[in-house]
Amino acid sequence: MLVFPGDIIPSFSQSDHGRYLISDLHLSSHTGTHIDAPAHYLKSGDTIDTVPLRNLMGGCRVIDVSGAGSLITAAHLRGMIRGATRILLKTRFSGMDTFTNAYPSLALDAAFLLTDAGVECIGIDSPSIESFECDGSVHRQLLEKGCLIIEVLDLSGVPEGDYEMVALPLRLEGLDGAPARVVLIQHLEE
Repeated sequence: MLVFPGDIIPSFSQSDHGRYLISDLHLSSHTGTHIDAPAHYLKSGDTIDTVPLRNLMGGCRVIDVSGAGSLITAAHLRGMIRGATRILLKTRFSGMDTFTNAYPSLALDAAFLLTDAGVECIGIDSPSIESFECDGSVHRQLLEKGCLIIEVLDLSGVPEGDYEMVALPLRLEGLDGAPARVVLIQHLEE
């Protein structure tokens, strides 16, 4: 499993109690596919158990920006949002399982474009929405404007287009984020 440098390496153990099994999990709130709550960067922000689930469920647009290189700018997204309130970015990182600090990330001007357009949720397939050498400004811009962040998505088999999305984090009281299961449902042709 891809692990961001400095994060806990996940470990799992299982014990047999005769008629049942019990598993112990040791992991970061930002392990694997996960959702960043505002509290991740904003001291007075919502924690993962209080984020509005409406931001994480409903119509969603997958935008393929795999040709953008390491920095996804407003120019790469302009004209692609067209009223979508949930956006997932498919980058050249899709399908990778080893960390590199040159992963694709969102530029600050793109974060402003998304929040100005009323986007409530932005997801990306790379280890972070923001570059490895970040100052937190992209996270803060998005989270301050009520735009939740999903990171480390697997979009390798997902073509660009419109979907229904359900993204549910573990509801862990008071945490800055949580692992999540994110499901896309393809719109059927009429």
